[in-house]
Parts: sequence; structure tokens; C-alpha cells
Amino acid sequence: MNLADFKVGVDNVIFSVDSQEHRLLVLLVKREENPFINQWSLPGTLVRKGESLEASAQRILAEKIRVNNLYLEQLYTFGGPHRDPRESPDSFGVRYLSVSYFALVRFEEAQLLSNNNHKTTWHIVQEVPQLGFDHNEILAYGYQRLRNKLEYSPIAFEILPELFTLNDLYQVYSTILGENFADYSNFRSRLLKLGFLIDTEKKVSRGAGRPASLYRFDAEAFAPFKDKPFVFV
Repeated sequence: MNLADFKVGVDNVIFSVDSQEHRLLVLLVKREENPFINQWSLPGTLVRKGESLEASAQRILAEKIRVNNLYLEQLYTFGGPHRDPRESPDSFGVRYLSVSYFALVRFEEAQLLSNNNHKTTWHIVQEVPQLGFDHNEILAYGYQRLRNKLEYSPIAFEILPELFTLNDLYQVYSTILGENFADYSNFRSRLLKLGFLIDTEKKVSRGAGRPASLYRFDAEAFAPFKDKPFVFV
């Protein structure tokens, strides 16, 4: 029996919602070494000795971006043969597993830390080029997971400030799911009836319209809805 030799890497699909421009973004880095030198890819790393998978994912995040509000979740393990050219006998001759994570961060708060010559930049998800390795497949898997999470989990509140308007919340959903997922009035009335958004009775003025009410997410009130499909959609 021939057992494969493996190295384990972590690749992060880091999404961000730019509500002002209605864009869903993903963070990409330009590779500076082979394989796929000068090609865009997801931020990734090999796991170090004594390092947990999540610690490795957090390390890559900390090296690339500084942000206060963050959601991070393990996505999937990609380990098919021939996904990495270094598997070739002419190279290192070992298999490379990728344990992927996906993260969601607030665009307004996110500060890129390693943007030398624009080698770490945000890309619009729908306009991502051909990436190195199988990273287009990982990105597509992460995008689908993100869309699914929005339907039944309070993931959006992870990247909103503690106090937010209903339009702030709607912009997150419409940017990720598309503006046709629900009209604003139905979205508003549905969520208010569910009872886990608390009206703080504070107002905020933005532009020429009427001041908007500020709400707060009540995690305890949301508990009965946890993991039930289509809560938000």
C-alpha cells in the first residue's frame, strides 16, 4: 500500500461588502513565486509546526488585513490529486491539501496591511480573473456558503456596527444576494415582525431624507430562529 505524503495549507476566502458602491468584494494576492507566479490567488499559507488550522487562518488574516468586526468559519477541504503542480515527481512530489476558511469583514473598517505595489487588493467577486491552483473553485464554494448563511443565520450582524438602520442591513443583503432578492418594504416588515431587532429610539440623519431609526440585534430573541431556513429572505 502506497500512502501519499501530504502538506497542509490554509486558503482564506475573505469577503467584504462595500455598501456605498453596492459591491461584494474578495481579497486576492498576487503570487510572487512559483507555481503561478504573478497570478492572482486567495491569501494562503502552509500550516506551521504546532499551529492549529484556525490559528493559521487567523495568521493570514492578521498579515493581510486589520479589521475590528470579523466573521470567520471553516469552509471545506480541497484535496483532489493534481490540484497543485508541486505534486509532480519533477517538483516536490507530495500532495497539498487546502483547508479553506471564509471570512466576512466590514469594508469601511478594513485596512489592508501588505498592499505593496497593489499585490494585495480587493476584487469584485463577479469580475475575478483566472486564479492560481483551484482557487476559483474554492471562491465559488465560499460564495455559495455565504449566500446560504445569509438566509438562516445572523452573519450580517457580525459586520454591522452595534447600532444600525434597517437600510444598512438591507444593503448588506442586496449586495450579496442581488437587489431582486426582496424589496425593501417587505424585508423591513418581515424582520420587524420576527422581534429580534430592537428599536433603540435613536435616530440618525443621512442626506436630505427623514432621520432613520437605529436598531440593535437581540441575540437572545433570535435563539428560537437559529438554523431555521429562510429567516431573512
